Amino acid sequence: MATRLAICLCAIAVFQSCLVAVTSKQTYIVQMKHHLKPADYATHSDWYSGHLQALTSAESAADSILYTYDAAYHGFAAALSPEEAESLRQSDAVVGVYEDTVYSLHTTRTPEFLGLEAVDGKWAGHGLEELNQASQDVIVGVLDTGIWPESKSFADAGMTDVPARWRGECEAAADFNPKIHCNKKLIGARFFSRGYNMMAAAGGKKESKSPRDDDGHGTHTASTAAGSLVGNASLLGYASGNARGMAPHARVAAYRVCWSSGCLGSDILAAMDRAIQDGVDVLSLSLGGGSAPYSRDTIAIGAFAAMEKGIFVSCSAGNSGPAKASLANVAPWIMTVGAGTIDRDFPAYATLGDGRKFTGVSLYSGRGMGSKLVELVYNKGTNSSANLCMAGSLDPTAVRGKVVVCDRGISARVDKGAVVKEAGGIGMILANTAASGEELVADSHLLPAVAVGKKMGDVIRQYVKTAKNPTAALSFGGTVLNVKPSPVVAAFSSRGPNMVTPQILKPDVIGPGVNILAAWSGAVGPTGLEKDTRKTQFNIMSGTSMSCPHISGLAALLKAAHPAWSPSAIKSALMTTAYTVDNSNSPLRDAADYSLSTPLAHGAGHVDPQKALSPGLVYDASPDDYVAFLCSLGYTVEMVQVVAKRPNVTCARKFRDPGQLNYPSFSVLFGKSRVVRYTRELTNVDVSGSVYKVAVEAPKNVVVTVKPATLAFKKVGDKLRYTVTFVSAKGAGASRNEFGSITWKNEQHQVRSPFSYSWTRV
Repeated sequence: MATRLAICLCAIAVFQSCLVAVTSKQTYIVQMKHHLKPADYATHSDWYSGHLQALTSAESAADSILYTYDAAYHGFAAALSPEEAESLRQSDAVVGVYEDTVYSLHTTRTPEFLGLEAVDGKWAGHGLEELNQASQDVIVGVLDTGIWPESKSFADAGMTDVPARWRGECEAAADFNPKIHCNKKLIGARFFSRGYNMMAAAGGKKESKSPRDDDGHGTHTASTAAGSLVGNASLLGYASGNARGMAPHARVAAYRVCWSSGCLGSDILAAMDRAIQDGVDVLSLSLGGGSAPYSRDTIAIGAFAAMEKGIFVSCSAGNSGPAKASLANVAPWIMTVGAGTIDRDFPAYATLGDGRKFTGVSLYSGRGMGSKLVELVYNKGTNSSANLCMAGSLDPTAVRGKVVVCDRGISARVDKGAVVKEAGGIGMILANTAASGEELVADSHLLPAVAVGKKMGDVIRQYVKTAKNPTAALSFGGTVLNVKPSPVVAAFSSRGPNMVTPQILKPDVIGPGVNILAAWSGAVGPTGLEKDTRKTQFNIMSGTSMSCPHISGLAALLKAAHPAWSPSAIKSALMTTAYTVDNSNSPLRDAADYSLSTPLAHGAGHVDPQKALSPGLVYDASPDDYVAFLCSLGYTVEMVQVVAKRPNVTCARKFRDPGQLNYPSFSVLFGKSRVVRYTRELTNVDVSGSVYKVAVEAPKNVVVTVKPATLAFKKVGDKLRYTVTFVSAKGAGASRNEFGSITWKNEQHQVRSPFSYSWTRV
């Protein structure tokens, strides 16, 4: 027995030693000097494997390599120890070695709200029917949590054959049969999990590997961009009506890169690499991380390669608003999308015992509370987080049978409702704090719940603290349309300034991102909680994750209308035709406090698809222009090569200032000089003989001069330049930011570019 025990203990020790050796490795992304491949290697993949074998202690380089990249990146991802990674860094053939990064998700009335149900704007003399027909040749690639193929939003009725140029496929898995689950609408479904598997091996959650979406987020975003028309869609009766994507006749290719613990950069890069080779026209990524130099930003690097191939890339700006400088995905070759509301709401009411009635929002669909007032409590728990209704924080004896006030923040909104229900509460008032201001986001809670803004929340919290017997009743008002004002910039939508390149104004635009109805996964309930057993074909969600695929779908329509346009031209059309007034004809407001919004929150404004189809003029930019931009940032040649993947980059051409890039907006930084001067080039996409005159809006402390003041284009495709000079008044800069715009006008078009001004201390 003793001998057996000793053997067992020895075996356990050896196993633990092996486990430590395995888990000490992590994923690194290695960029190689593509042009240095020796001739005796048949492929770059063979070279990578051989190079890794020669420089590291890896017993099997082939087993260590997770991905080899080609179209989006020159290099590979591999499981390495820190020592092996350092050994690779010393190689002359290696540009850089970078630790893998974890990105996160930025979590249907919108076609009508955007005017897509009655597009009367013409392109080449045609209308909506021709546009829908042409969009069948456009393929939208969505990098997300996968796809629920059974959704009616991916039905292919009436669709033509898959474009012959398509090189993608649907990958088989235990729960995904390509012959059954893919069709002429859903033409691609892949999954990328090797980077995630490395993290899971070190303690993360293991999941079945498949293109199938068991989260819901990917199905929602894909159907928002290009979902087919589905009648009688709703979330448990809310928002009932037709649901369809922005480009309902475009094709969908789903690339699953996100899993329960996040989205790994190595997996994202592999998916972008594959999507470029597959032949997508648009890439939609509702995910991101913090800001980083472009040479260290996986999404920016992959997007550059896509842009070079003519692929439009749309990314969410992030959900870290209203904090300043909170943006993600700020590379100028990416469309950075913020979020706004639409003109639909889901009112709910909290009536207090003293007769006061407060209006909030909710998507609760179960049995109501009735009109009887019940006891109202706040901060009744066992620890200091009871006000936030965190898991385990509420005292069941104090909340059972009562309505509980919960502060918004820290944990998910629907989690708070679940905590209240588990503790025996029968209702919840979710009250905003200063972080969320007056923004209201509706949720499909598991118990009667009403979300209210900070001002109302403060009143309710004070009532609970001071009333002798505080009580409340909750009631629900269904769906309301034609809400004013709308759009309003969502408080959660991330804000500028752009901390990577302050001379580039971001976000670019805002689109619908609050309370958006779209398709949903059959594997999960509408809250996403394990205890939520409800099933629904559609769900209502909010986030820049929802606004991003709106713009992706609109880009698909513009690609169909103008196949020869570059990604930069499509971006310009969407930006310069965006609007900055709401449906009450007042300037856009910010949901955080309902103050006037600024370009640091809404960029060029809210997208207007009808006008974008015929913008008149566009600001175009080539891949070489973006290389000159990178060179102007003070990057080393090696750093530029990381992004641009060009072995012969010399930076002989670079801008004197990054703001010289031919961008559709301006971010003006006054420093040592009170004068900033930029030259821009406009391309005529209207008709021959088009003449435009300039109009300028500027604050009193900045003088703006534009020369020439008139642009006369002889032919379609002609390019003309203008120079704009900004002169700051002496002593200006007391305020941190000022704003203005320049607009080129004629009777048919208004081509508007916003300005942001800031003053830096020298």
